[in-house]
Amino acid sequence: MRFGLWHAIDRKTGKVLAYVFGRRKDEVFLKLKALLEPFGIKKYCTDGYKTYLRNLPTSQHEVSQKKTQKIERKHLTLRTRIKRLQRKTIGFSRSEEMHDIVIGLLINRYEFGISI
Repeated sequence: MRFGLWHAIDRKTGKVLAYVFGRRKDEVFLKLKALLEPFGIKKYCTDGYKTYLRNLPTSQHEVSQKKTQKIERKHLTLRTRIKRLQRKTIGFSRSEEMHDIVIGLLINRYEFGISI
């Protein structure tokens, strides 16, 4: 099972703009892209994952590890705060639904300031 968090951040502020949770498939990325449409994003900076290459216009897409550093830092923070994301811990769950709930709660609390 390969499922995970897909999220986008504003490179200037480091704030999460939108997120979705699901398998590493084109349709999940397209859900995230739809959530980002109201922001009027002109440039996407990503790693070289093939889903991005298939679904982003070349004129709007830049593959760069330097420009993805902030989002990688967010991943580290998530792994540190949510021990269930570490496979070798007692809190690890194989349930996609539980990961979605816990990660969603954390992002809503720390990124959007919403107490649920």
